[in-house]
Amino acid sequence: MAVVGDEGALRELIGSPTELVQQKIADRLNELTRQFVERSPFVCVATASPGGGLDVSPRGDPAGFVRILDERTLLLPERPGNKLADTFRINGTATIVDDPELLAPCAVDGKTPKLGILVTVAEAYTQCSKALIRSDLWNPEKHIERSELPSSGEILRAVGNAELDAERYDRERAERYARGDGLY
Repeated sequence: MAVVGDEGALRELIGSPTELVQQKIADRLNELTRQFVERSPFVCVATASPGGGLDVSPRGDPAGFVRILDERTLLLPERPGNKLADTFRINGTATIVDDPELLAPCAVDGKTPKLGILVTVAEAYTQCSKALIRSDLWNPEKHIERSELPSSGEILRAVGNAELDAERYDRERAERYARGDGLY
């Protein structure tokens, strides 16, 4: 099996992100990204253990449960759950692979992914459903109209690309996604 062992090898396979994509990364919340956090009833929290293990855990409550203390500080309440006081659901070790034979069954619309994340499971158990219940995620009465949130183009413009035509960016992005460009 072929393992992609360093960033240089990874970049050879997938290339580097465009300047526009790199510009979307900010070191703080702005007014528009803040709106997403304030209105979200659900988040997934990823943690890393000292040994290098990574885990993701859902968290849910009514919208606004993630408190924004300042532009660089968030507070997530810890709710009653399984009393393990961790975020582990599937724990193990991961490697990036580019084995065409291994990835072939993952093809969608005839497109095989270039890379995969191969996880060797050390622990696995079911997720407590309380976060989903608290978030009321599937209740349509709690859904926010898309028009009430900033668009991707508006956020990109706000995080440092003042010259970006946000409407054009959003329109062209929607057209690309409608065609399926970049989805698989």
